Amino acid sequence: MSVVKSSLSKYQEDKLLPLLGHVRLHLLYKASVHGFTAAAFHGRCDRQGPTVIVAYNAAGFAFGAYTSRDYTQGGEAVHDNMAFLYSIRAGADKTLIVKGISGQNNFTDGATGPNFGGLLFLHEDKPALQSNPGTGFNFQGAEMHGGDLNLTELEVYRVEALEALLVNPWRKMQWTAERRQELKQSIIDYKPDIKTVHQARVLMVGPVGAGKSSFFNSINSAFRGNMTSQAIAGTGGTSVTTQFRTYTIKAGKGGETIPLVLCDTMGLEENAGLNTDDLVNIFKGHVIDRYQFSTNAPLAEDAPGYKKQATLNDVIHCVAYVIDTDKVSILSEKIMDKLVLIRKKANQLGIPQIVLLTKVDEACSHVAGDLKNLYRSVYVQQKARQLSGSLGIPLNNMVPVKNYCEDLELELETDILLFMAVEKMLNYADNFFENQVSHDQGRNDVPDIYRSND
Repeated sequence: MSVVKSSLSKYQEDKLLPLLGHVRLHLLYKASVHGFTAAAFHGRCDRQGPTVIVAYNAAGFAFGAYTSRDYTQGGEAVHDNMAFLYSIRAGADKTLIVKGISGQNNFTDGATGPNFGGLLFLHEDKPALQSNPGTGFNFQGAEMHGGDLNLTELEVYRVEALEALLVNPWRKMQWTAERRQELKQSIIDYKPDIKTVHQARVLMVGPVGAGKSSFFNSINSAFRGNMTSQAIAGTGGTSVTTQFRTYTIKAGKGGETIPLVLCDTMGLEENAGLNTDDLVNIFKGHVIDRYQFSTNAPLAEDAPGYKKQATLNDVIHCVAYVIDTDKVSILSEKIMDKLVLIRKKANQLGIPQIVLLTKVDEACSHVAGDLKNLYRSVYVQQKARQLSGSLGIPLNNMVPVKNYCEDLELELETDILLFMAVEKMLNYADNFFENQVSHDQGRNDVPDIYRSND
């Protein structure tokens, strides 16, 4: 799977959120995925700010602890007057909330599992709990966890306040019909710097469900002037796209083809999905349209889907990583490793890269209410900065967009964001062409580095 999924039920989430205020939760650690050990916990949860622990047991309890302080493994007893324990049980009249004992410390910031005195999670690096009522917190074990000290799951969430909007946007935007038309026309008029190349080829890469196919459908809709669904898009846990597809776009029904080819791939998954060796073949223009990906082995040079003689018209001129804004914090380590590896391969071939941050309206309620709040959203800005640091891609290469998913009619603001993303792709494709010094005389063969087997 591309992301680690929360085990919180809707009922449990509805009970937990009011205890924390006007916040959103972002899953940092899931023991069944990352390991029931203190080291795994600290590796993902240290220095994350306010957090809430959710432990689950077979007795049907979801219980845990909140602290406003960082975990640092400093070895000190910490007093946090905001800390509390809680327990949620289906059928109970109300949620149990336990404040700390006055004058006592609330948790020990050590190298063990999270230790709130009364509750020590991941006891002895096992899916187990040590319960010591009266140590920091007074409670009855039967009310807190039903006496079942074995954990079926343990999750830790960062608690993020839903901040007010920025006074000044972190990017300036013109949300006008004139700006939409200006962007649209500049894309239609685009011509690659190399005369023998007629269209810029942009490869979309990202985890399952991030919105690659939906992005193409949205761009196609914006240019056509009505909603379309040419690429198959879905919301499941496995990739809907199983072929390598190249899509062209027309400026209106029956109009001219715009100078852009969007290439779609299988979604990235932890232990399945797109093979990174296949990606290199795509980078170099060796994969034909509609090639059926295999999860067992990459495309071989003697296979029917392999194009031996590739030209600059076939290679990828820009890579667009497609990432769900709200999933930035919980991309698994394996997915991040794959993204970093892909970035390294693209860098070796001199391919420029951008990041499309999708589903911005789902990530921030301010943006959902008014898309013009996008660049005033503290949350979206934080996610862009976080992903920029993780991937090593500059912040100005982070391009937030909204796909058309539930809409029945086109919207001005959505179109502007989509057209800006395409304009960015074309600008970066220009950078690729400018670096092909050997093609000043109009040659159309690929650079020597593309012939290497690295």
